[in-house]
Amino acid sequence: MTEQQQATLARLAQTLDEYLAAVPRQQEPNPPDLMEIFARLDALELEVDTSYPAQLRHYLHQKSYRKAHLFLQDRDGENLRGNCGR
Repeated sequence: MTEQQQATLARLAQTLDEYLAAVPRQQEPNPPDLMEIFARLDALELEVDTSYPAQLRHYLHQKSYRKAHLFLQDRDGENLRGNCGR
């Protein structure tokens, strides 16, 4: 894996951490801006081309951010099989 790919995956992991921390805080006063986080995740998805693992690309394409997060932590075995059959 190239340094650029490693940097992209590090940014993706950090953004997924932010997303997972922000979701339960949506009922608080002044919640984190999920739209801004989604925009960054969409931009990162565009950087994840066919040189990255197919399963990670699938999770990002399906907006399965918890699954992508587990995948990046080498915990993909904890992901439940989805309705899409993958």
